Amino acid sequence: MSKIRTLIVDDEPLARKGLAVRLSEFDDLEVIRLCSNGQEAIDECLSGNIQLVFLDIQMPNMNGFEVARALSESVNPLPAIVFVTAFDQFAVKAFEIHALDYILKPVDDNRLKQAVEKVHTYLKTQQDNAHKKKLASFVAGITGNNCEEILKKLATGDSLADRRYPESLAVKEQGEIVRVPVITIQWVDAAGDYMCLHCQDGQTHILRKTMKELEQELDPQLFVRVHRSAIVNTKQISKLVTQVSGEYLLVLDNGQELKVSRSYRDKVKAALAS
Repeated sequence: MSKIRTLIVDDEPLARKGLAVRLSEFDDLEVIRLCSNGQEAIDECLSGNIQLVFLDIQMPNMNGFEVARALSESVNPLPAIVFVTAFDQFAVKAFEIHALDYILKPVDDNRLKQAVEKVHTYLKTQQDNAHKKKLASFVAGITGNNCEEILKKLATGDSLADRRYPESLAVKEQGEIVRVPVITIQWVDAAGDYMCLHCQDGQTHILRKTMKELEQELDPQLFVRVHRSAIVNTKQISKLVTQVSGEYLLVLDNGQELKVSRSYRDKVKAALAS
């Protein structure tokens, strides 16, 4: 029986060696390399048949979330990824909800055993596509411009999980308050401190909020920022077109075309892949 080819990725030498010692107790695992940074891990995964990665989250230059995103975009099949974190139980609930496994530092023997058992189940069922979609969806929501902010929240114990998003937005129109179902919003563009909500019925509702405020209210599983002044309902996207200039253009089901800025390109791709 062939052993599971495994990487350990951590910028702390003692943490790498310590986990390697713990994993040596599992006869069915073979630690191929101890990587001190994210780029080493990516290179190793691209060059070898790596099946399992124990991935630290807080690392300089490229953190664990960014490494996971890079792997999901470039490695096929994607190895099973187990996040290793020093965050407390309350904070890491975010990983549980998104079905990504994790172990806490210092590593508990029983928890490590459970993680390895999950890896066996994953490899046995070969649910690579499902794992990849979940990973892409998870990482897309926490990387990019907000990645460091998210890491800070996790480090201070703030919860990122189980957030409830409104099913409708209250808009004041001609002395009345109209409730606009979120699912009917096709896209949003900014006009100063006002947001224009373009809906499926052809109506446009004006909401007094900033783009940042509205983005925080909308479910990131349904809406994606494509430009500093535009948010799109992913269910309304027809296609993503690459232009001769190298820029990207989103085409919605209603024919509306929206430019995708470079800073949001990866998040849009991940949203379409999920």
